[in-house]
Amino acid sequence: MTICADPMKPDLPPGSAPAKGLADKSPMHVFANPKRFLSLAQWLTPLLLVSGVVLAGGALAWGLFVVPPDRLMGETVRILFLHVPTAWLGMGGWSAIALSSLVYLVWRHPLAALAARAAAVPGLVFTLICLITGSIWGRPTWGTWWVWDGRLTSMLVLAFLYVAYIALAQAAEREGVSARIPAIFGLLGAVNIPIINRSVVWWNSLHQPPSITMGRSSIDAAFLTPLLVSVLGFSLLFGAVVLMRMRALLADTQAEARLRRRAMEAA
Repeated sequence: MTICADPMKPDLPPGSAPAKGLADKSPMHVFANPKRFLSLAQWLTPLLLVSGVVLAGGALAWGLFVVPPDRLMGETVRILFLHVPTAWLGMGGWSAIALSSLVYLVWRHPLAALAARAAAVPGLVFTLICLITGSIWGRPTWGTWWVWDGRLTSMLVLAFLYVAYIALAQAAEREGVSARIPAIFGLLGAVNIPIINRSVVWWNSLHQPPSITMGRSSIDAAFLTPLLVSVLGFSLLFGAVVLMRMRALLADTQAEARLRRRAMEAA
């Protein structure tokens, strides 16, 4: 992201100019002003964080100590309440990157590229937790720690995509070039999301078929309720971490802009 001279003005890509009255007329640009965004994030971040910790912690305790063992999987089914939310949020994190990248490329929203960068690290963390818990779950279920089937392989590819995106975004920031290249990469990487989602349907897999689809679920209510609470809790945590990272990145941008302005004044 290019550093703007005034930290209170929206950061725009090189060679572009803000459309006249855009921030006032378009709902897409209501929070384009960093000061306005920070005023919202200041109270929304702790709200999401506390709610997420309470819901996720309560759901994990519910799943670990209250839910009965599964008839087929026994006690190992309890890892479900961590594995499934992290899998969904691993995919959701990249979906957030792709959506933010689209907004940045089409509407030149000044904070969209920042939001994509902020979602990358927590998305990677959730993806790695998904892979680790899936491997732990697979050992007693399949008899092996890893199999190269469609679901596991595409999820591993997602982790590598996250690493590549983070490196690309940091390089663009370090060199002071446009965020278009990371944004394009974020859009292209979204091709992997439907592959992950449909891999157990398209190819033979040891991984069980989708248990939750639009309008129905094959999971017993005793497991489904705490699972959905866990998904909601971890989603709120994800939102809180993204907002915290956006605030931190924006603070770095503003600090660097002030240093650059002082250097120009001293010269």
